[in-house]
This record gives sequence, structure tokens and C-alpha cells, in this order.
Amino acid sequence: MPGQIIPIIPRTATMELPLPGSIGRPDYAPGERAELIARIKQLLKEKDAVLVAHYYTDADLQMIADETGGYVSDSLDMARFGNEHPASTLVVAGVRFMGETSKILNPEKRVLMPTLQAECSLDLGCPAEQFVPYCDANPDRTVVVYANTSAEVKARADYVVTSSIGVDLIRWLHAQGKKVLWAPDQHLGRYIQEQTGADMLIWQASCIVHEAFKAEALKNLKELHPDAAVLVHPESPKAVIELADRVGSTTQIIKAAQELPNKMFIVATDNGILYKMKQAAPDKTFIEAPTAGEGATCESCAHCPWMAMNDLRNLAYVLETGANEIHVEESVRKKALKATQRMLDFARDHKKGVLGKGNA
Repeated sequence: MPGQIIPIIPRTATMELPLPGSIGRPDYAPGERAELIARIKQLLKEKDAVLVAHYYTDADLQMIADETGGYVSDSLDMARFGNEHPASTLVVAGVRFMGETSKILNPEKRVLMPTLQAECSLDLGCPAEQFVPYCDANPDRTVVVYANTSAEVKARADYVVTSSIGVDLIRWLHAQGKKVLWAPDQHLGRYIQEQTGADMLIWQASCIVHEAFKAEALKNLKELHPDAAVLVHPESPKAVIELADRVGSTTQIIKAAQELPNKMFIVATDNGILYKMKQAAPDKTFIEAPTAGEGATCESCAHCPWMAMNDLRNLAYVLETGANEIHVEESVRKKALKATQRMLDFARDHKKGVLGKGNA
């Protein structure tokens, strides 16, 4: 019911996580960057491969995807594009669960990643060996998981959702009297619960980038730029969301920059999105929301350290060698696909945009 206290499931394991902004762009030798870009473009042709890159990866990778007939978007839309593209090999620039998602939707294709070391704190914060027994202990609840999860967690879910459709789907379940078990992002889960009034058990994990945004520092920045609109991703803490002029997924944030009359925007999501935002609204100014991360060297360190592991060197390497191939056990893949397909069916039946322009 609206206003009820929603229990949050604690994470039982502790883990050392890298700091946002702790991995910078590579230092290339003179001429190396241009040589790598040219080599990668040639290899994509030779290997019958297409590059799909997430909004939060380095601008060079997004640029290559754009210029070679690839795609820049969110994880599910990257996978959908790969399914429609004739290339036999998908190269996924992002974090590990994104490669798995591509394999779930494209079992017949070879899926490679520049690095297999790129993780996600939401994925790590919801290990299947903990999540599956918890779901089994709550059989009266419909299990809804965010796309930022492992194949094994998706396989235990009833629905997989993106941030742009989460509110609509949970509201629909709530109207049917369904109780929900949500995972893994606690901030997105709380935001959805507040918007829908649904009865939700919320798993306690968070994105290390969005978790780092600071409300007080954001207020101070807003005072310096009173005409700026604040755009916030719903993975951010509640105090940050409350300061937003627009809350939305990656696509919704980009769209807001195009549609709102403001000439300046404070952006509270991974700064990798600024490459596409500047393309979409070249006449506008974008400021990164402050994180002031302890131990970091920047006032705003809003960049995923795992996304930053994707670079030109390891992209060229996997194209040359075929290394870092993604495999998903077939029984797991089929179950995860079923949960994903339910979301796609809901979107189709209710004419909701889930895929097509990025929703993570």
C-alpha cells in the first residue's frame, strides 16, 4: 500500500569496489590512437563483426560504432540491434552483463568483449547464489529484475525491465494485486515504489556511480547556475532525485536536453553520455553533477571504472584474436530469454517504448 515501509534485503557479502573516476583514458603514443582506430575499422570488415557500445563507454568507441554501422545505446537495445544486424560477430563494448544479454538474445552469434574484467556493482551486489534462495522463500511475489543483472539472476525472474518501463510495468502488476520482489537497484526500486504505491521487497544494491552523487553539492551547483535544468537518472539516491527537473533513463535524459528550453543542464548520470548529448543538442551546455568522491582527484568523478576498461587497444586485440568470447549455458539462456520476452510483450501490448533508443 502507498506509504508502507518497504523492507530492503541487505547484501551479506562485502566487496572491494573501485572508485568512480579512478580509471582514466589511456595514454596513447603519438599516432597510436589514429592507427588503432583505422585498424579496428578494417578488422570489423574483415571479421564480419559489428561494434555495439554502451552510452557510458569512451567517446572513441562510440564514435567508431557510429562510423562503422554499429550502434550506441543501452544493454538491451544493443542486444536487439545485434539480433537484427547480419554480422556473425557482435563486439560488445560495456560491462560483462551486457555481453551476456547480447548472447541471451543472439545465441547463434559469436559475442566478444574488449575485456571480461569489466563488472557492474549492481550485478555484483545481487549474486544468484543469494538471490535465487530468497526468491524461493517468497513464492507469493512476482520477481522483477533490472537489466543490470547476470544471466542467472534474469533466469530466476518473471520479468526483466529497463529504467524507462519499470514504473509502467510495476504499476500494471500492482493494479492486478501482485506483490513484487525487486532487484537489484535499491534507489530505482524505491523510486518506482513511490511512483506506483506497489507492495515491493527491494534488494539492496546500488550503482557506484549514481550512488556517489551528492545532494548538497548539487544544490550548491544549482545556485551557481540557477537557469540550468537538473537531469537525473533514477538509479541516484532519493535526495538527488528530489532536486531533479527531469528524472529518466538515458534516452529520456538525452530527449529532455533536446526538448527543454534551458540552454544549460546539470547531468546526474555517467559522464560517458555527454558524447551523445552534445551530438543531440550541440547548442547547449552540459555540466557534470558533483560527486566529490573521497580518494578521487576530481570534483565530479561520474564515470564507471569498469566501463573505462574498454579502450582501443583491447578492442583491437579481441578483433585480431577472437578472445573474450561470452558463453551462457543454454538452460539458463532460455529462462532468461523468457523473462526478457515478457517485458517486450508488455511493451508491445501497452505501446511502451523499451527498446530503440536506450533505456538503461
